[in-house]
Amino acid sequence: MIRDLVPDDLWARIAPILPPPPQRRNRHPGRRRTDDRTALAGILFVLRTGAAWRDVPRQEMGCSGITAWRRLRDWTEAGVWPRLHAAILAELRKAGLLETDDCAIDGSHVRSLKGGAHTGPSPVDRGRPGSKHHIIVDRKGTPLAVSLTGGNRHDVTQLIPLIDAIPRIRGLRGRPRHRPQRLYADRGYDFDKYRRLLRRRGIAPKIARRGAPHGSGLGKTRWVVERTFAWLHQFKRLRIRYEMRADLHLGLLQLACGIICLRAAFQS
Repeated sequence: MIRDLVPDDLWARIAPILPPPPQRRNRHPGRRRTDDRTALAGILFVLRTGAAWRDVPRQEMGCSGITAWRRLRDWTEAGVWPRLHAAILAELRKAGLLETDDCAIDGSHVRSLKGGAHTGPSPVDRGRPGSKHHIIVDRKGTPLAVSLTGGNRHDVTQLIPLIDAIPRIRGLRGRPRHRPQRLYADRGYDFDKYRRLLRRRGIAPKIARRGAPHGSGLGKTRWVVERTFAWLHQFKRLRIRYEMRADLHLGLLQLACGIICLRAAFQS
């Protein structure tokens, strides 16, 4: 079951970037530490099934839910998930599987059941507490960067932060890529101020105009970001936000992005 949840190709990329385990005491060492791969399997079990941490099957997994949660906390604080995502993006670029000249951006609302940081009354869910996932993808829908905000934050507020959050993607000789040439977005991003900010960064804004009739043709490129949200929400733990700590929910979101990128590497 552990190898099904944590296949060898995923483990080979995560293992080198995990922080070293703490030194065991010589006297009174206590219970032996759960293996990292087993703990990661517990995290992925929750991410994929949406189960509560207390419902992780300890006998089958070899790991309790609280152990998996603590390891998620420690690895999130150590910055493991962004490093994993950046490493897989570099592999994709080296293999010629990234098309970052054209990128698309969008946001998606999720309900938040327990509150916490980065939640707010959602205008699309009768004012119930919620959060937003914001994502920027390449032409194929490969996620490049992701962020988390309250449900009442406007999508356009994350346009520049997401552009700046794209890692410097290595993998080929020369300067690492970290900015697209063109950015596609829907009418929610139709502000001239942000068009100017994009142009200053050398990015051509392809943003639909409010009030203009449909049929601009931008959807032929922009639809991939909607598909990426569908991929993300196949991870049931991301459909509704249960974590009160925003950094842990964002950590799960970043881990899911890394897995999606890894799938792209092996499906090509």
